[in-house]
Amino acid sequence: MEAYEKIYKLHELMETKTVADLPGPYKVGVDLGTADVVLVVADEAGNPVAGSLRWASVVRDGLVVDFRGAMLIVEELKAEVEARMGITLDKGATAIPPGTVGRNALACGHVIAGAGLEPVCQVDEPVAAARALGITHGIVVDIGGGTTGIAVLRNGELVFTADEPTGGTHVSLVLAGAYKMPFEEAELLKRDAAQHRRIMPVILPVIEKMAAVVTAMLAGQEEYHDYPVYVVGGTACLQGFETEFSKAFGRKVHVPPHPLLVTPLGIAMFG
Repeated sequence: MEAYEKIYKLHELMETKTVADLPGPYKVGVDLGTADVVLVVADEAGNPVAGSLRWASVVRDGLVVDFRGAMLIVEELKAEVEARMGITLDKGATAIPPGTVGRNALACGHVIAGAGLEPVCQVDEPVAAARALGITHGIVVDIGGGTTGIAVLRNGELVFTADEPTGGTHVSLVLAGAYKMPFEEAELLKRDAAQHRRIMPVILPVIEKMAAVVTAMLAGQEEYHDYPVYVVGGTACLQGFETEFSKAFGRKVHVPPHPLLVTPLGIAMFG
């Protein structure tokens, strides 16, 4: 499968709660996000086999703040997918924002280990996204709930990474303030595609700030100015995001289909 075809297929498998008829061995990836936890299974070629997602708030700004809650969610997702596939999953990969070090970096591995998956690999989130997109030459921007990370690849080699604390949570905070609603309701409003056109004028300054943050992270890296830019993560699901981010960034960016699922699929490919 081509990269976008794999993403479409993963979305279909998760929506229908079905399994692709592909032979093993299989690889597992777990994405512990600020707003969601996703478990994806892929075959040796990186084709999606199964997946499951839970909306959750067990991570904040790239750090696990509810270890037990995160572990229980991964256990549930693992059990769901195992039941569909009729096998036991015993190893998996995780990902972290670029620059995460020490105990904070180890926490994701401890979470999946506690859920019954032996950690075999941990990668930077935008690097995982680049793997899923099949990018060997370009810039990947991964806008998570609490952080925005970038990875620059040249001829298949990672040459630059950076991360800053801004993301989808800030969109929800702005919505909560503007519409005088609890944060949890703002999260639901943000996910409602039917409301995206209405809320875009309210959240536009946040999107412009995200573009400014990415521009600042790439300051002094002029040699990458003509590299294609791909933006993934849940915030990129907003209708109109690609257009508005491109305007603020000063050049065209590309948002792949179902951008929330790109990084989880890439993590599985490293599994």
